[in-house]
Amino acid sequence: MPIKIANSLPARAVLESENIFVMTETRAMSQDIRPLRIVLLNLMPLKIVTETQILRCLSNTPLQIEIDLLQTETYKSTHTPEDHLLTFYKTFSEIRDQHYDGCIITGAPVEMLDFEQVDYWPELVEIMEWTKTHVHSTLHICWGAQAGLYYHYGVPKYILPQKMSGVFEHRVLDPKEPLMRGFNDLFMSPHSRHTEVRVEDIQKVPALRLLSVSDEAGVYIVEARGGRQIFVMGHSEYDKDTLKSEYIRDKGKNMNPIVPRHYFPNDDPTQEPRVTWRAHGHLMYTNWLNYYVYQTTPYDLTKLTNSNGDRE
Repeated sequence: MPIKIANSLPARAVLESENIFVMTETRAMSQDIRPLRIVLLNLMPLKIVTETQILRCLSNTPLQIEIDLLQTETYKSTHTPEDHLLTFYKTFSEIRDQHYDGCIITGAPVEMLDFEQVDYWPELVEIMEWTKTHVHSTLHICWGAQAGLYYHYGVPKYILPQKMSGVFEHRVLDPKEPLMRGFNDLFMSPHSRHTEVRVEDIQKVPALRLLSVSDEAGVYIVEARGGRQIFVMGHSEYDKDTLKSEYIRDKGKNMNPIVPRHYFPNDDPTQEPRVTWRAHGHLMYTNWLNYYVYQTTPYDLTKLTNSNGDRE
């Protein structure tokens, strides 16, 4: 089964050109099946790029998935066409009474600010609290993961001396954990961030389980509430040229960026980068959808339980 998206969403043409099976709303209506309902809170400025990257990863499963795209009400994006936001995106006030099998909260370019200084922090807090009772499993990415760990568990973030940019080797700490099924002992994933959370802070919180780390990039994947919350510090959804585009952008702004590590052959930015993370990136999303959403979500989403296991 494919992912179900709006007929005219720009990502449709991109995904179909890559031979990825997508299903339009029109065709999906003819199927007698309950699709998984996933809400994507897209906090990235280039929303069309990010939604396409994540939809690509979600498409690689035999499940039918229905996506709602969510934007913040308290902060309006200036890098995405207004008509795209009006056509395809909803706000929290429009969905707060709905229930979802899964939620994805993306990263955002606000790392250097304290969490409480972010314009939409109160709204994000409300959404993160809502996910505990209205979403079966929530996947947090990069800054979204740091924000979730801070809000739910008090885990601080720290500013790095230089940007963590590149594709790094990671270790699987628990190969029997469903999220890590099929992973090699060592695998690659991109990182692009100015801040970090630390292993010792994760280990202080009994509710958190560390699933994967990198000797260079640090914490990678953390789990809580039996998989109801997943926190991923990297960007396994990144395209081949994403880190290259970020490097060129920052160089153009005279920010003197470091060359992304282990990304260009011989760390030479004049050469074409190689993709070394795509298979494991798709596998992580597939495992999340299968083991943490599809296999355990109630058929009737109104029967979701809260963080204490009590039915709402």
